[in-house]
Amino acid sequence: MYAAEVASRTPDRVALIMNDTGEQRTYREFEDAANQVAHLLRSYGLEPADRVAVFMTNSLQMLEVEGGAERTGLYYTLVNSHLTSAEASWIINDCRARVVFTTSTIAEAAHQLPALCPGVEHWVMVDADAAPFVDYAEEIGSQPVSHVPDERLGLPMHYSSGTTGRPKGILRPMPVADPREPIPLMKQAESVYSMRDGMVFLQPAPLYHGGPHSHLTASLRMGGTAIVMEKFDAETFLATVEKYGVTNTAVVPTMFSRLLQLPDDVRAKYDVSSLEAVVHGAAPCPPGVKHQMIDWFGPILIENYGTTEAIGATNVDSHEWLQRPGTVGRPIFGELLILDGEGNEVPARTIGQIWWRGSTNFEYMNDAEKTRSTRRDGGRTSTCGDIGYVDEDGYLFVTDRIAFTIISGGVNIYPKEIEDVLVMHPAVGDVAVIGVPNDDFGEEVKAVIQVRPGVTPGPELERALIAFCREQLAGFKCPKSVDFLEDLPRLASGKMAKGKLRALYTSEPSSTSKG
Repeated sequence: MYAAEVASRTPDRVALIMNDTGEQRTYREFEDAANQVAHLLRSYGLEPADRVAVFMTNSLQMLEVEGGAERTGLYYTLVNSHLTSAEASWIINDCRARVVFTTSTIAEAAHQLPALCPGVEHWVMVDADAAPFVDYAEEIGSQPVSHVPDERLGLPMHYSSGTTGRPKGILRPMPVADPREPIPLMKQAESVYSMRDGMVFLQPAPLYHGGPHSHLTASLRMGGTAIVMEKFDAETFLATVEKYGVTNTAVVPTMFSRLLQLPDDVRAKYDVSSLEAVVHGAAPCPPGVKHQMIDWFGPILIENYGTTEAIGATNVDSHEWLQRPGTVGRPIFGELLILDGEGNEVPARTIGQIWWRGSTNFEYMNDAEKTRSTRRDGGRTSTCGDIGYVDEDGYLFVTDRIAFTIISGGVNIYPKEIEDVLVMHPAVGDVAVIGVPNDDFGEEVKAVIQVRPGVTPGPELERALIAFCREQLAGFKCPKSVDFLEDLPRLASGKMAKGKLRALYTSEPSSTSKG
């Protein structure tokens, strides 16, 4: 979020545009506002390594706050704007925020926070309407636009998705660094993600998530113009690409699925030829979906696999992927290890747990036990429980997560393989495959389906979907039953919240059907 060099070189270049409203900031305007936020934070008495929480929807003000915190050596935590006040207050208290920035667009939840967060000293709201909140524009309006003395690089402290319990803050050592100095992200942005000076970057995802935040940071530091969508909509995405001549974007696989579900005439209506690079990650992308997107957009998809903890990452472009469909690439940092249950490395094409070596400089906020659980001797680290294998050339294939593996009659079944088949059925809008209790086999395979608009769920479709799987998979892998839900629970990161789905069935007999 530090763009001083670009602002001095091209002050009138547009840095940010809100897609819905058209509201924008030039680089000079963004830098001035970020500097005003920095002065405000200093006036509040915050010192390097203190904490700020940002509970806001996608907005220009949200990015200005991040810019001000980043140049004053602070940790800033971006809180999911869809959380309830109880959920948000847990994160605000856990990260020990001294200042909270929020917005009137989520005032109902925000107004409950002061009573729940006694450690917060200052409450700042865009368009504040009641105490103890003070108005954002008034607070920064009295501050100078000059840089604060002794600028220091600050860091985001992201929280994990919380798919297996409460989210955890990912705390990294605060560097003693000038924010003007190049940061490692910039090398990857150019060489790995094909980002460049003067690009037009479309950000369609919530900015409180780590991936979107990182890509927008890169856009600002590299001199791009970023268009920020307040909320993803498939046709609006295409229209925005055409309107602004978008060159770069970063998405999650569910967005690909939504784009492919548009009617052919809608898809054909928009010119997307300006696109140069489409980065995707955060969740597995079904190979069938990715093939269709490459056919449509061209071989410009770039896949990234990693964790919010940044202990290691892989990357693969479209040309490599087409030679090895399903791979998430080879490491771009960190040493990749595939280990068995005893911690031994396994041969190529043998499934094991994914570990990394060479990057363990983080801890989970206020949870030493969880931090220790991620470590093994020899500098090995694993955080997400993913399982997979590498081929003879070191390309990683992620098969699933340990927690999602279905064990039926003593045989391991990996839901992702089944989901990759079902998502290609023309009636399927979204899918999750889970294990449900079975008296004889321990677990059996169940598919939970969100149908596409206009499709009627029911027994006939259930039989058709099971038959569709049997055409492509061994019988023991195929669903024994299919349920239909109006909406499947996904996190903003694009990950399926399978814990919520599995909880529906843990105490029910396997024959139960929903929908």
